[in-house]
Parts: sequence; structure tokens; C-alpha cells
Amino acid sequence: MKSYMAKPNEIDRKWYVIDAEGKVLGRLATEVATILSGKNKPIYTPHVDTGDFVIIINADKIKLTGKKLEQKHYVYHTGHPGGLKEISYERMIEEKPEKIIQLAVKGMLPKNSLGRKMIKKMKVYSGAEHKHEAQQPEIYEF
Repeated sequence: MKSYMAKPNEIDRKWYVIDAEGKVLGRLATEVATILSGKNKPIYTPHVDTGDFVIIINADKIKLTGKKLEQKHYVYHTGHPGGLKEISYERMIEEKPEKIIQLAVKGMLPKNSLGRKMIKKMKVYSGAEHKHEAQQPEIYEF
């Protein structure tokens, strides 16, 4: 028997819409990372991007469990001396709700050029509207 290895020109990509309203952040991020990497398909190949496109709507209505709403912080560095910055989850959900999901999913993808290619297939919107009707996306339930 031979193992099947998918080739980039053989991949059929679909578009999915996921409504994040009322969903828990981590559970949503794992499901999206699985779709982006293609692990939910039988043709999954580790060194080829076999995943589908994902559109996430209502990013501002995502939930966290426990006391994470008050305790969770995002830390980043500006690159300048003494440039370590910290922003709370509460402030981040008000200013950039799309970035919360972006960071959660990015952390679950490979940390190489393949992962950077996968994250570009995800589109996140804070409202209920998106601009990808021409791609005829399917609603994804989990």
C-alpha cells in the first residue's frame, strides 16, 4: 500500500461561515484551526495546505469561561527599549474584537511558512455582515 500525498493543484477548497455568537473562544479556535489546516478532510497531508477558507462573524459576541474576562491580558513588545505593553481582554473586546480570534487561532497553527499561509484563509468580522457572498459560503455548525 502507498500513502496518499495531496498535491496543491488537486485541492478543492470550500468557504465556510461560522457564527461566533455565544461560542467559547478556545473551542471555536480549535475548530477553526482544524478547518484551516485541513485535518477534517481525508486528503490531509502535513506538508501541504489542504484546508478551507473560514469566515467568522459576530466576533464581538464571543464568550470566555471562568474569571478570564477580568484576568486575561495580551502582552506584546513594540521593539523599542522598555516597550513591553499589556492590554486587558475587556479593552481588547471593545477596540479590536477581530484580533482576539485571530491571535487564538494563530497560536494553534504551525509556526512556519505553512502556518502563515493558513491564517490568511481566515476572515474575521465583528458584525453579522461579511463581504464574501460571491464565494457562496456554507454555514458550518459544530
